Parts: sequence; structure tokens; C-alpha cells
Amino acid sequence: MTRPVCDAIVLAGGRGSRMFDPGYTNSSHDVDKPAMTVGGRRMVDIALDAVSNCRRTVLVGPARDGVPEHVFQTRETPAGGGPVAALAAALRLLDGTADLVTVIASDIPRLDADAVTSLITSLQHTQSDAVYARDGAGRTQFLLGVWRYAALKSAVAQLDSTQGASMRRIVPVDHLVIDLPGIEDCDTPADLLAARLAVQPSETLDVADALDRIRHHITALATRRVRLLDSAGSVLAEPLVAVTALPAVDISAMDGYAVCGTEPWTLRPDIAYAGSADIAALTEGTAVRIATGAAVPPGSTSVVRDERVTGGSDGVLRRLPTAPEADDTRRRGEEWLPGAELVSAGTPVDAAVRSLAASAEITDIAVRGPVRGRVVISGNEIRSTGPLAPGETRDVLGSVLPEYLAHCGIDTIDVTLLDDSATGFRDALTRTQDVDVVVVVGATGGGAADQLRSTLAALDAHSIVGRVRVRPGGSQITAVLPDGTVVLGLPGNPLAAVSTALLTAPSIVDALTSRTVRPPQLGLLSNAADVRSAVPRLVPVTAVGTRFRADTTVRTAHLAHLVGRDALALIPAQISDDEPAIILPLPHR
Repeated sequence: MTRPVCDAIVLAGGRGSRMFDPGYTNSSHDVDKPAMTVGGRRMVDIALDAVSNCRRTVLVGPARDGVPEHVFQTRETPAGGGPVAALAAALRLLDGTADLVTVIASDIPRLDADAVTSLITSLQHTQSDAVYARDGAGRTQFLLGVWRYAALKSAVAQLDSTQGASMRRIVPVDHLVIDLPGIEDCDTPADLLAARLAVQPSETLDVADALDRIRHHITALATRRVRLLDSAGSVLAEPLVAVTALPAVDISAMDGYAVCGTEPWTLRPDIAYAGSADIAALTEGTAVRIATGAAVPPGSTSVVRDERVTGGSDGVLRRLPTAPEADDTRRRGEEWLPGAELVSAGTPVDAAVRSLAASAEITDIAVRGPVRGRVVISGNEIRSTGPLAPGETRDVLGSVLPEYLAHCGIDTIDVTLLDDSATGFRDALTRTQDVDVVVVVGATGGGAADQLRSTLAALDAHSIVGRVRVRPGGSQITAVLPDGTVVLGLPGNPLAAVSTALLTAPSIVDALTSRTVRPPQLGLLSNAADVRSAVPRLVPVTAVGTRFRADTTVRTAHLAHLVGRDALALIPAQISDDEPAIILPLPHR
């Protein structure tokens, strides 16, 4: 059967007044619902993608940026006249040569092209004038359907006025309704939250897949130029390129004599010191005393070190008979010339890099980072000061987690305690202008007090990692807020939180700074059989000779198992005696 020609009308002008949520002070009574996002995509873009196979598309509503060029944009006059008035405006831009017209609203976040194809196919096999979708709740969605063009044109034309007219006034008697999954619309904040939760990834990832996904789905920070003196903790965004040669001029590599021509040489009384620039030129058969690092005077043909020269009271120098004919001059550019690439982009700017840059007369560099972090310790029961009431717990991570994060490349700017409430989490995750990463301890599970996942969904954060196949740390979360801030959710138990941070935070820093990924450190365990498990584990280890000994009994409620340990080991599931584990060194200061 020949596929009919189908145009599309996308309605995107309705005000989402029911989207107002009095629980949030930033919520508005007048919400542009089609511009709201689900899974990081505007609902209007979801609608346009769903009809991308149609011949011609008309978008009705306020003018919008980011719309494909082939889409015609229009609006009913006056604005706000309702869906039938919007259809009338769109029909004026269609040439009438299509067989069918798809009509959809921009508030169906899980709509896709397959659903539209199902509607078209259903109408193609019937004589009905229109076909509509029925959602999972049994509601017919009159703004998700396909019409015969002539039927729609006639139904709209028969109205005395389209202003304020409801869709039910133009529904043809002869119509079909089919069930389609996942086509519920969004009218309320609860609907929107449900839609955002539905698109969150639910799979449990292997560690390697989780870290790889983090590195590839987090956008790098913007590049900035900083003074070399202010660059500690950052990562090169561009190669480090020498401004000057090293040495900048020919210099002496040793204490000795700068000489001209062949021996013997008559010694002049002046001396060339490092930093001096007023030594007269040498002439044939003359020499001057020269210090290490001093620029060789003009006319010098070589430098002879002290221990290879003999001189008499007559001031005449000769090379010792047993001395080699060697030149102790360091020539200009012997180390590098101007324009030479000294260090590649993606290299952390450590002390050695800063020293090297100074040697090449580089005063400012292009970098990303340092990565700025905020630590949020969640839990109504957590107390940092004062006596504990029954059921309360001391904050044992707020003062130490920043040290572990610094080891991973994150500079913590502050630590806050947070009660377990949706409002508290929302506030903490919307005040992120001064940080790149928010590290949340606790609330990553699915319990009644665990608010992090639902808050991230409500904010339409892009969930990158939801669960990982490792123990401890399986409930960890990595997500990106709409403003680009990364959220790292750690388990609440102290050892689980630190172990997860050391495992995952370096990959977040890799992504944010475009840091070159280094191969993991590997090590063999001396007691692999004692810690063998069906799932990968993070276990404290101690270096013993050429191997590591893993703790066989580990409690996560405290950090006792990190005292005196050298590292954590990521132990593969069912590890064999000769199978290496990934070693995560602990910070030691």
C-alpha cells in the first residue's frame, strides 16, 4: 500500500497554568510548558522529532529558537485563542495537497515517531475521518491524532468562530481510537516528575562502563587563561609551547675557561660570571675565566673545564696532555627552541610543569579547572557540634572528605549539612553558581528519606550513572544539572563514601578538565582467595613486598580500615590468585 502524504501541525502555545507548584518559590503561574524539558529535551522538540517524517510541519505558538529551518512557525490571532484557533492558523500555511494531517500537542514527553506511524497506519486501513490515541489511563488524547486533511479543513471551517473553541467541537462522528503506550501528557508538576523519572536510566553498570560513561557524557569546563603563578591544580587546555630557547644563548656548562682558537691561550684578567653581559670578545689565542651558566663571550670557540687545563705563572694556559678535546659549551636551544611543544594538552599543572613553563619564559597558560566542589552531608540525624541526642550521629566526613576529594583533583570550597527534605535538596542543587561539582553524601538509596534521585529527576538532571555493580558504592549517582554542574551522590556510610569517591571522582575530573586518562595502577593480592566474591569489591589493602594484602573483614560505618593502609583495591568478581586488582592509592600527608 502506498504511504499517504502526511503534513503535521504541532501545537505549542498553551500556558501551563496547572504547572504552578506553590511548594517552590521560583514556580510561576504562567509556565511555558512546551519549553519545559524531559530527559534534557524541550517537549516542543520531542513533538517536532516525532513528526520529522511528515512532509511539511507547522509549529503554532510563540516564536521559538532552536527550531529546524524547514518548520514553519505561526500563531493564532489573537494569541491564546485555544487549540482550534491554532489549527485554523496552521491550516492557512498548508497547501491542501496532503492526504493526512498529524495533530499533536507539545506536552507528551515520551512521544516518538513510532507512535505517529502507528496512528497513520491505523487511519490508512480504515475509512474514518480521524484516529486518536488513548493513553494508559483510558483517556482519549484529542491532541494526539491523525486527520484526513479534507475532514479537518471542513470541521474547522464550519465553526462560526474558532476562538476558545474546544477540540471536542470538531471531533468527527466517524473516528477511531487506538491504544498507544507511553503517551501520557504533562499537565501538573506530578506529571512532569513522573515523566522525568521514567526516562532515568535504570540499569546497573559495571565499573568500567560507568567510568567510561562519565568521561564521555560530562562536558568539559570552559578554557581560561591564568597567570602561571595561579595555575596550581588546573589542567592544560592547550600544549605548553616555549617562548624562548633554552639555553637562550651559548653558556658554559662547567667552571673553566672560554678559549679562542688553538692552544696555548693567554689568560685575560676579566672573568665571565653567570648573568654578566659585558665581557669583551675573545681574539685568537686568548681565554677568560668563566663560571657555570655564564654566557660565553663573543669569539669563543669552546669551553675547557678547570680540571683539564694547566697554567703557569706566565698566564699561559694549555690543555692537559691526557685531556680529551671536549667542548663544555651548552649551545643555544640545546634543550629546546622557541615554538617547541614541551607538554601536551590534558596534562595536570603540577610543580614540575610550572617550573618547566618558567624555564621557557611562559607567564600565562590556557587551563581548565581547578575543579571546585561543595560537599553536602545529608541526614536529619547528623550533627557536627554539641552533644548528641538519642538517635543522632556525629558528622565524621565533613572535615575529612575534602582531603580525599583533593587527592582526586577536586578543591572543596565549603561543607554543609542538609536535612532530608525535598525542598532542602532542591535548594542545595539550585545554588551552584560557584562550584563545578556537588558531592552529596547519603540519600542515594530508595528509602523514604532518600531524596536525591527524585530531586534530580524534578530538576531534569541528566542521569549518567544510577547504579554500579560494586560493593560498597553500588547506589552511587553521577548526574549533570541543567546548568552543567555535576552531582556525585555517595553512600552515607563513611567507608563506603570515601571508597566511592576515590573510585569515581577522578573520572569526573578527567571529564571536566579534559585530563589525559592514565592507565590504572595494577597490583596482585597475596590473599585473593580470602576476599573472593561474586561481585566486584572495594577493599582496603596494605603493601607487603611486591603484593598487596587485602582486609578480609571490613566494616563501613567508620574509617578504621583506612588507618595504616596504603590503598583501596578494586577486586574483580571471582578473582583468581594471579589476576591483578586495580589499586587506588590513599592520600598520605
